[in-house]
Amino acid sequence: MSGKIHALITGGSGYLGETLVKDLLKRGYQCSILDLNNPSQELMSSITFHRADISEFNAVDIACNGIDIIFHNVAQVPLANDSNLFNSVNRLGTENIIKAGLKNKCKHLVYTSSSAIYGVPASNPVTEECPENPQDPYGQSKFEGEKICIDSRGQGMKISVIRPRTIIGRGRLGIFQILFEWVFQGRNIPVFDEGKNLYQFIHIDDLSEACILSAEQDSDSEYNVGAIDFCSMRETLEALLEHAKTNSKIRSLPSSLIIPLMKFFAFIRLSPLSPYHALMYGQSFYFDTTKIETELNLKPKLSNKNAIIQSYDWYVKNRESILLNTSTNSTHKSAVKQGILSLVARFL
Repeated sequence: MSGKIHALITGGSGYLGETLVKDLLKRGYQCSILDLNNPSQELMSSITFHRADISEFNAVDIACNGIDIIFHNVAQVPLANDSNLFNSVNRLGTENIIKAGLKNKCKHLVYTSSSAIYGVPASNPVTEECPENPQDPYGQSKFEGEKICIDSRGQGMKISVIRPRTIIGRGRLGIFQILFEWVFQGRNIPVFDEGKNLYQFIHIDDLSEACILSAEQDSDSEYNVGAIDFCSMRETLEALLEHAKTNSKIRSLPSSLIIPLMKFFAFIRLSPLSPYHALMYGQSFYFDTTKIETELNLKPKLSNKNAIIQSYDWYVKNRESILLNTSTNSTHKSAVKQGILSLVARFL
C-alpha cells in the first residue's frame, strides 16, 4: 500500500466515521480506525484497527504514527447527558489528538464540530462569522474542542473545522429511531407552535464529502455544512408522513408548556432526549452555505425531505434486526429506549 495517503479516522466505528472510511477507501486511501468499538465486519479486513480511548494520550500517539490526515469524529453526543464525559472525550480527547498529530508530523486534521456551538442563533441564516454561544454542556465541550483546534494552527498541521447541521441519512438511528418507529406504528408526531420553524438537516453523504474536500484542499478554516434545499419542521414531517402512508398525523403543542417538561424529564433521566433537544426542536436554525459552495465547491445534493424519507425507508427495511439488536456501541447507530416518551405518545 506504499504511496497511498494514510488517514486515521477517530470514531471510525460510529455513524459518520464508518461513512467516511467507506468513502475514503473508494478514493484509494489507506485507513486506520481509532475507536473503543469494533468496526463492522465489512470494514475489518480493509483497515487497521486501534482499540483505544481518545482520552489516553499514549494510545492516541501510537495510532497517529505514519498518518497523513486525521478525521477526528470521536465525541460524546447530547444523549450522553454527562458533563464529565463531555469534558474527557470532547475537550481532552481533541487536545490529545492534536498533540499526537503534531508530534507525528501529520499534515492535516479535520475536526467534526457541531452546530450546538451557536446555541439558539440570534438570527438566521447562520454564517461562520456569527458569534458562538453554546447553551448546554455538550455545545460548550464542542466549542472548547474548536478553540483548541484553532489555537493549534500554524504549528505544522493544517486544521479544518466542520460544523454540521442535524445529520440524517440511511442507517441514522438514535432519537430518529423514535420518530421512525412512531410513524411506522401510526402514532401522531408532535411539533411546537405549529412547526413553522425553518430547520435544516445535512445528509451523511454530503457531510462526508465536506470533510474529505476540506482535507484534500488543505483548508485551514471553519465550515458550516447544511442542506441547500430545506423547509419548516412541519413541512419536512408532512412529507415523511405522506410518503409513509400510515395513520400518523402532525399534532401541534405549545412550546411554553412542553419545553420545561422536557427539560425536567431529561434532568431526572426519564427521557432519552437531552436538554439540547428541548432547546432546539422548535427553533429556526439554518446555515448560510455560501462558504462551502465557493471554497470547497460543494453543493449538498439531498434536501431535507428526500433525506428523511430515505432514512425512514432504510429503517423500515431493517426494522426487525434493529429492534432485536441491543448494542449501544454507537448512539447514532442504535435504537433508543423511549422512557417517558412511550407514555407521551398515547396522548398525542
